[in-house]
Amino acid sequence: MATPRCPLFGRCGGCTAQHIDYALQVENKRKVVADASGIADVKAFYGEPYGYRNRMDFIFHPGGLGFREKGRWDRIIDVQSCPISNDGINRLLGEVREAMQGIEPFDLRKQKGTFKYAVIRTPSSCSSISFVLNEDSGRVEEAVSRIRGFALRSSATNVAVTLAGSKTDISTSEQFFMVKGGEMLEEAYLGRMFQYSLQGFFQNNHGMAEEMHRHVDSLLRENGGGTLLDLYGGVGTFGIISSGNFRETVIVESFPGSVKAATENILRNGAKGTRALVLDARQIGRLSLSSPLSVVTDPPRSGMDPKAIDALKGFSPDHIIYVSCNPQQMKKDLRRLQGHEVIGTAMFDLFPMTIHLEGVVVLRKIK
Repeated sequence: MATPRCPLFGRCGGCTAQHIDYALQVENKRKVVADASGIADVKAFYGEPYGYRNRMDFIFHPGGLGFREKGRWDRIIDVQSCPISNDGINRLLGEVREAMQGIEPFDLRKQKGTFKYAVIRTPSSCSSISFVLNEDSGRVEEAVSRIRGFALRSSATNVAVTLAGSKTDISTSEQFFMVKGGEMLEEAYLGRMFQYSLQGFFQNNHGMAEEMHRHVDSLLRENGGGTLLDLYGGVGTFGIISSGNFRETVIVESFPGSVKAATENILRNGAKGTRALVLDARQIGRLSLSSPLSVVTDPPRSGMDPKAIDALKGFSPDHIIYVSCNPQQMKKDLRRLQGHEVIGTAMFDLFPMTIHLEGVVVLRKIK
């Protein structure tokens, strides 16, 4: 047993494991990946269990900002500081709490009100706050005016206003505008600099994410020389980092904004022979990919679409590295990848004090 560091543990719906010794948390997650991959020998990577998160989505409520109460979607626990968040997150949370006293929060039950979320991101060299407002409120203009005043005083590098309807529960959207700075944030992995949108996905544990990229790059380096397909590639981190090991690297991503960022990241990192394409993973059969072929696939929690798996099998890649944040779905997908065998696996604890993790599995074509 361990002593929870957060006084809200047990009431807050966020962390679920602060009462468990961290070494046991890591072992439990290692076993989860072992079960999903069918390989008992799982290498576990882990780092600092607290102060690691560089993104948090705080919910406005009449008393300030916080998180949902455990087991209740409609009750918010007030949070003045979060121990799994980094210092930058907690500093900016304090700024928002002080500046936004007396605002009209969104009522989750009545679906009325104005301020919904404050999404705070603090990568290594910059920071952002996105205020998510109910676009159906009659007080949006007043709220924006207050946010503009806050932006002038805030230490945040970038401040945005994001609009979302009263019937939707989202904290990011393509419907936004900047009131300070620009929409792109930056983070470095293994000496490469990557830009990504403050509205987009990016790993929220920098230290462990970098370790995962180092591990994947070492695996790809062992089998380089041909073509690398980076599937569900986002802003291109896996493909760009390992591009030097291959004659050609193709990054495939369905979201145009991420592909635009990936194209910029290719140029700024001098990744020769690398291109990024807007393409649904189910349509990769349209591509012309030369052999030998290595693949790194990092699908969302829902896993790979069966049509994408069938299309991938059509290429008969020599090696596949499957990166997953959902071990149960990964287990199902691995069963569908007939013709390949699992030869190695690892667990990366990007989310200490929670049940979440990242698994990395290496598959080799059966000859």
